[in-house]
Amino acid sequence: MIYFCYIDESGTPEIPGNTSHYVLSGLSIPINRWKFCENKISQLKKKYNLENCEIHTAWLARKYLEQSRIPDFDLLSHDQRRHEVSKIRKEELLKLQKSTNRQHYKQTRKNYRQTNSYIYLTFEERLKFLQDVGDLIGNWKFARIFGECIDKIHFDPSRANLSIDEQALEQIVSRFEQFLTIVSKSTKIDFYGALIHDNNETVSKKHTELMKRFHKYGTLWTKIEKIIETPLFVNSELTSMVQIADLCCYALRRYFENGDLDLLNRINPRFDRKNGKIVGIRHFTNDSCQCIFCK
Repeated sequence: MIYFCYIDESGTPEIPGNTSHYVLSGLSIPINRWKFCENKISQLKKKYNLENCEIHTAWLARKYLEQSRIPDFDLLSHDQRRHEVSKIRKEELLKLQKSTNRQHYKQTRKNYRQTNSYIYLTFEERLKFLQDVGDLIGNWKFARIFGECIDKIHFDPSRANLSIDEQALEQIVSRFEQFLTIVSKSTKIDFYGALIHDNNETVSKKHTELMKRFHKYGTLWTKIEKIIETPLFVNSELTSMVQIADLCCYALRRYFENGDLDLLNRINPRFDRKNGKIVGIRHFTNDSCQCIFCK
């Protein structure tokens, strides 16, 4: 039996970067549940008219100021909403093209491009969609979530001998390996796992080499005997389960950086546990932290 572990990240691994935390998260499901999960995600996307759209949680969860400038936006049809928002955005980009602030123009164009698929949904509809996705994950009793959440203020690269993203991958790999070992022993069936990672050219080569080293020497915590091959890198736009891992990452980072509990509580039942205690999620920070994972 094979488990897939879909991996994604939230925040930047650079120090200081533009986030206080870097989160790497993995959502694991048995291979025989893959089609079931894909179908459930497709049904939920169809409900919100998002069939051909990528679930990118951070962009979905933003407020789009253009919508607030359109009278009775929530009373318009989806086509009308898209038309009105697109019109305002085109006008804004044309205005910014004439500006001397090229950086502002480039950032605005990027923001518009990343959110274009969702502009016909109100802010409340987009949040409800994300909550529904969170509830969907929370009800998958066969799934497990692993996560390494690093507070960059307290990370010392010279002591770790690894970069932030490398330490995060080592932790995810170690916990996934231990999970597979425990399941194999308890069921007397050999379980193996494969890592499926969002394709990022800047990390794919580094993480592939790191995984080869783990296979040869093990991690700091365990030998690698249950995880096969190096990570498989896929386009998240075409792979729904990586998009779901993105939501898990977002929920974790929003909790640590903003105290948001809504999405976190919805996926909480799927955090890997041992004897009722969460062992699949670690918050790397100082000893005084009183978050739900540290205490």
